[in-house]
Amino acid sequence: MEHSAFLGEFIGTMVLIFLGCGVNANVNLKNALGQGAGWMVIATGWGFAVVIGIFVSTFFGSADAHLNPAVTIAFAVKTGDFSKLIPYVSAQLLGAFLGATLVWLQYLPHWKATESTDAKLGTFATGPAMSDTIPNLISEILATMVLIIGIASFSSIGQVSASIGPYLVGVLVWSIGLSLGGSTGYCINPARDLGPRLAHALLPIAGKGHSNWSYAWIPIVGPIIGAIIAGLFI
Repeated sequence: MEHSAFLGEFIGTMVLIFLGCGVNANVNLKNALGQGAGWMVIATGWGFAVVIGIFVSTFFGSADAHLNPAVTIAFAVKTGDFSKLIPYVSAQLLGAFLGATLVWLQYLPHWKATESTDAKLGTFATGPAMSDTIPNLISEILATMVLIIGIASFSSIGQVSASIGPYLVGVLVWSIGLSLGGSTGYCINPARDLGPRLAHALLPIAGKGHSNWSYAWIPIVGPIIGAIIAGLFI
């Protein structure tokens, strides 16, 4: 298989979502061995998923390893070069959808065993602890700004090598989850929410309920706004 930036963004995002939504499933779904393990496990699992996703993305050809439309948008704003926007975001959305589909397969018997439709949707998509449109939007904007500024600061440090950088980004995402994620579930990545939410809507998940599309615009628009603002300052 010929490696390319598109392939790297696609497979890297797929792995990110497979592992990230996978930890959600392990904690949320009935009879999973990690059921009830809590927020620390979820935040840690997502941080590790980012590290692995970055390495996989790089291996398959993406030197940028963005895995996130917000990151792609922020650096496009910073550089004025928007040529990567369509191919990267397309790859990220496709990878996120496939990664979520793999989570469905990984935990196949647990969907029927789980009564809670909220637990099933929460495995795939983010949602607010308290539903309030403007505060929820602000939460996503601020958390995404922290993500972008943190990533930019790592790239500005000359001694941070390619082998250390992914771990720093993983710690950054872990920190955001622990500190800022309690309000909206810290999407900070439009593909991370939209791809899995589409998978939730389209896959034959037993007793899944609705996909909460009335909220879905917030984890898309919030990170985009945060990325644009941060991109103007990094």
